[in-house]
Amino acid sequence: MDYSHETFISPYTWRYGSEEMKNVFSEVNKRKLLRRVWIALATAQMKAGLVTKKQVEELIAHKDDIDIDRATEIEREIKHDLMAEIKTYAEQCPLAGGIIHLGATSMDALDNADAIRYKQALQIIEDKLKTLISCLCEKAETYKDVPTMAFTHIQPAEITTIGYRLAQTIQDLSDDLDDLVYVKQRIRGKGFKGAVGNLASYQELLKGTGITAGEMEAWAMESLGIKAFSASTQIYTRKQDLRIIEVLSKIACTLSKFSLDFRILQSPPIGEFSEPFGKNQVGSSAMPFKRNPINSEKIDSLSRLVSSAYNTAWQNASMTILERSLDDSANRRIFMPESFIALDEMLMTEIRIVKGMNIHSAATERLMKNYGIFSATERVLMEAVKRGANRQDMHETIRELSLKAWQDVQLGRNNPLREEMANDSRILKYLEKEEILMLLDASSYTGEAGMRTETVIQEATRPR
Repeated sequence: MDYSHETFISPYTWRYGSEEMKNVFSEVNKRKLLRRVWIALATAQMKAGLVTKKQVEELIAHKDDIDIDRATEIEREIKHDLMAEIKTYAEQCPLAGGIIHLGATSMDALDNADAIRYKQALQIIEDKLKTLISCLCEKAETYKDVPTMAFTHIQPAEITTIGYRLAQTIQDLSDDLDDLVYVKQRIRGKGFKGAVGNLASYQELLKGTGITAGEMEAWAMESLGIKAFSASTQIYTRKQDLRIIEVLSKIACTLSKFSLDFRILQSPPIGEFSEPFGKNQVGSSAMPFKRNPINSEKIDSLSRLVSSAYNTAWQNASMTILERSLDDSANRRIFMPESFIALDEMLMTEIRIVKGMNIHSAATERLMKNYGIFSATERVLMEAVKRGANRQDMHETIRELSLKAWQDVQLGRNNPLREEMANDSRILKYLEKEEILMLLDASSYTGEAGMRTETVIQEATRPR
């Protein structure tokens, strides 16, 4: 069990994700949660007179004495991982060993334990998502009124502001956070319902006690701090896993889009954003001058893995035959923790990027100088029409002058459009030269971008 780099170990083990998240999905935490479930069941059964107080106290005394080596040794012999853990726990509890898992089936323990650790993992994601939103809001507030070129079809379009561009991501992440909180609040365990979910085994145990199986289940689940599904089969519905993966995938989608945009904005022809770059950081083994956006690329790479888990979760939910089949078990051990760990790594990385990102004003000014004036021509068009010009004729005039100026820009020349329009007789019939030059100042052509950025920040930072 002492794995090293001499064999295959997952990159999630040592390269990606926080220790906090990896601890949630560790074998030690899983087995501690299983023991917590067994203690909750025994405590409820003690109320019914089926288990003694001393037996429960013994279970509690050994709840953290996880012995994976011994459990693995037993599993090699009996070929059942949960029973191996029960037997290991029972060896440590000579008085209580015989009542562990009383009336239960494997998934009464495993599905309740999973529900608890998924809530633990979702809380970690929630905390980091809130931190990222806060970091982005701080940047958006600072740059809410700073004009920059917007792009449609990856071509310069009209003017936006840097803050408003960030506001789009903030808005998406805020919606993602709402979805995550909703899903986390609705996480439920299987409860204690037995082999096919009808509580028959517990009902049989409780005969003559005056306590119903439902009451015993409620006591145990209250002790665990989660609610149980009203109905289940041998397992809780795998639609719950699907809902969890869906919300993780939504967050990954938002981060992926922002990271792709960041990579484009870091490319030298635009050069507006750049990732933080360490003093001794190496960008390329072959090209010493390179400063590649490796962190944003990592986020985009991991996002594909998170999104691909959705199909597996969907298959599990739709192909659970009748009361249960085991063909979801192996893949759940892989894609559920890996999706959480991958997203955890993505969020940590994005927080570092946003905190240390560089926004280059010289690049913004260059873009505005070369391309901003094209978008401002719309202001000239609208004002000329208000003064009596024919809209179609004026559109053609501006189109003709713009295409000619665009050719000059493409050839690396200075953009001549300002002077050409300010001296064109067809436009001067309706506007003074000073008015044309004022209207062609694209820096003020940002509409409500600043105000809308403030609105998004307020919405994103509201109490939840």
